[in-house]
Amino acid sequence: MQRITITIDAALAEEIDRLSETRGYQNRSEAVRDLVRAGIARTRRPEGAASHCVAGLVYVYEQGRRELPKRLVSAFQEHHDLTVATMRVALDHETCMEVAVLKGRTPEVEHFAEHVIAERGVRHGQLFVVPAEIETERHAHGDGRAHAHQHIRVR
Repeated sequence: MQRITITIDAALAEEIDRLSETRGYQNRSEAVRDLVRAGIARTRRPEGAASHCVAGLVYVYEQGRRELPKRLVSAFQEHHDLTVATMRVALDHETCMEVAVLKGRTPEVEHFAEHVIAERGVRHGQLFVVPAEIETERHAHGDGRAHAHQHIRVR
């Protein structure tokens, strides 16, 4: 086995201790190993997964943390092709929740979401991926003039 060192806040350490006691783990390491295994299994993409998706990214962050809001805004601007919309909700004076609707190639959406969730100061993050086909079509609607736009067909 390899030994690694991680830094976590006191509240998270207490949660790990409660989990260890509740489930009968001998120590924190056993609990953390099981949690890491479960996280890896949850985030592993199944074989034959769709090449495109629509997704919801929900994350909670500390707004006063080392210019984190500016870094998040920059990340979303750099990935504007993946971003459909975002909504920000202030939970208290220090904490915000954001919900982002994303679309695009599944690996790119997942990679971007992982980047956002991994930012220092983001406390919780979850990506919900819906497999889809994204097609650009050109056709007319009510006004009779043809135009191109995307259609997203959920599988």
